Amino acid sequence: MNQQQIEQLQAEQALAAAKETIRNKLALLPDQSGCYLMKNGEGVIIYVGKAKVLKNRVRSYFNGSHNGKTQRLVSEIRDFEFIVTSSNMEALILECNLIKQYHPRYNVLLKDDKTFPYIKITNEKHPKLEVTRRIIKDKGKYFGPYPNAYAAQQTKKLLDRLYPLRKCKTLPDKVCLYYHLGQCIAPCEFDVEQSEYDRMIQEISRFLNGGQDVVKIELQRKMEEAAEKLEFERAKELRDQLIAIDAVMEKQKITMSDALDRDIFGFAVDKGWMCVQILYMRQGKLIERHGTTFPYYGEEYDDFMTFVTQYYSDNPALPKQILLPLPPELEQAKEELLEEEAQAEEASSRADDVIASLHSWLKVKVLMPQRGRKSEVVTMAIDNAKVMLDEKFRLIERDEERSVKATESLAGWLGLPEVRRIEAFDNSNIQGTNPVSAMVVFTDGKPDRKEYRKYKVKTVVGPDDYETMREVIRRRYERVLKEEIKPPDLIVVDGGKGQISAALDVLENELGLFIPVCGLVKDAKHKTAQLMTGDPAEIVPLPRDSQEFYLLQRIQDEVHRFAITFHREQRAKSMVESRLDSIPGIGEKRRKLLLKHFGSIKKIKEASVEDFRPLSIGDKLASQIIAALGEESP
Repeated sequence: MNQQQIEQLQAEQALAAAKETIRNKLALLPDQSGCYLMKNGEGVIIYVGKAKVLKNRVRSYFNGSHNGKTQRLVSEIRDFEFIVTSSNMEALILECNLIKQYHPRYNVLLKDDKTFPYIKITNEKHPKLEVTRRIIKDKGKYFGPYPNAYAAQQTKKLLDRLYPLRKCKTLPDKVCLYYHLGQCIAPCEFDVEQSEYDRMIQEISRFLNGGQDVVKIELQRKMEEAAEKLEFERAKELRDQLIAIDAVMEKQKITMSDALDRDIFGFAVDKGWMCVQILYMRQGKLIERHGTTFPYYGEEYDDFMTFVTQYYSDNPALPKQILLPLPPELEQAKEELLEEEAQAEEASSRADDVIASLHSWLKVKVLMPQRGRKSEVVTMAIDNAKVMLDEKFRLIERDEERSVKATESLAGWLGLPEVRRIEAFDNSNIQGTNPVSAMVVFTDGKPDRKEYRKYKVKTVVGPDDYETMREVIRRRYERVLKEEIKPPDLIVVDGGKGQISAALDVLENELGLFIPVCGLVKDAKHKTAQLMTGDPAEIVPLPRDSQEFYLLQRIQDEVHRFAITFHREQRAKSMVESRLDSIPGIGEKRRKLLLKHFGSIKKIKEASVEDFRPLSIGDKLASQIIAALGEESP
């Protein structure tokens, strides 16, 4: 085979792999609006589009017939990404920003320097209203952007009628027609008090910031009056003004008029994994997103904040502003309490306390917005994190079909006749507290969840991973021998030479079992890096992009998730038990009785003295319980 044939074969293999990737990702597209970014073989973005329903639009590129241009585009696509938005209007603005950022070769309509229009109140002695596409630092007030330019113009006309600011670029020598129509206070001929301008600017600002309901009610009343008087042309004009107001005031959050650089964070958690999404807003425009998924160990919000601090340790180029989601307890307060202003201020104050250390460390403005556009764009980041995390798990499920062949190839790499059943172990503890271990089982490359097992570590004190591994291996395979269970074809442990040696020592020297053991070593980013096996353990040169390596990575991810989930359950249970045990008069029996009756610490704390009587707990002890739990509240 000559060099040309080899290159052609490699190209065909790369194309087949790309088609398979696209086919899998198409199955995961959400039923939501957003933007999609098509990439070529070099990872270059060649097309940006928007869609009301991402699933339908993106799939249409790979189904049916197309015109010449679209055929050329599709022939170059090797991968794609997407960003979810909360409305089609947001998708339109985001599409514009992305095209200006990446200049994709297949986009032509929005490559120019046009931007969406803004409504501006000029900063002059005699201010006027303008519709402009440029934001400059001239102390003018800008409102927008508005995706519908016609609606922006119509709203300006409406405001011109309601508020008689000057219309002329330069003041004339005498009053014009606008004065006679009642649409200008004629500063060219009459002195106008600054207080009058201030009043109109304040009312226009309130209108453009969302306070248009009063004006709409008045227009609705006038329209109905005109219709009753059979003045249908006037009624139609008023109706069109109402429609224009609704169109121009449609809320969107993809662009902000202050032109600040912002990083916007959102996160989602599921099955022991966290996904963090960062939306990058530059010059007030959302231009890019970055998402990463990883297993988390402690409380979700604490680990999220740890991620944020590590991110800026590695990326010292700071934006002007960082937007973060509220902690879960404050998010609940936002949903339940923000109807009252005092409670809203209290929730905001608590959020400020949470971010104080991060704020002082970074020396930039850090916000946890609770309402308005900033809050909405944080919600958008959270929604994208949820979609990405869901995509990860669904993609894993689809790839399980390909894992059967991977187990056959893995047996060859390890020199084994077959590897049908794999049992994998992982330990979990935080500084030695509540140590647990977990075992997952994969049969023919697929998880066999009914065979999963959890272990509370009994004999090990402190964070000793080797001794923990010895205890759990001993307990598992003593039971295998006792109950005459068929042993696995391969045991996988989380770790390297030390963990492998500990497992083999128990299996061979204590139990007389000879089962192959391999270890999965992680890198600095806690990702599967190497496969080791044997005694002494040696590295197996498994290609990082092979299906066999991906199978082992999935096994390690799954057992890690299962162990963390179990550890979190035990830690939460331990915290509950310790809180009750610290109350005089509450022993193990009463603690179990209380939890069984009430269901949680929160419900016990909220109970009245009378609620304890069915448990034969007197009023005095009941009062002590309620008081003790109340003192622990933040």
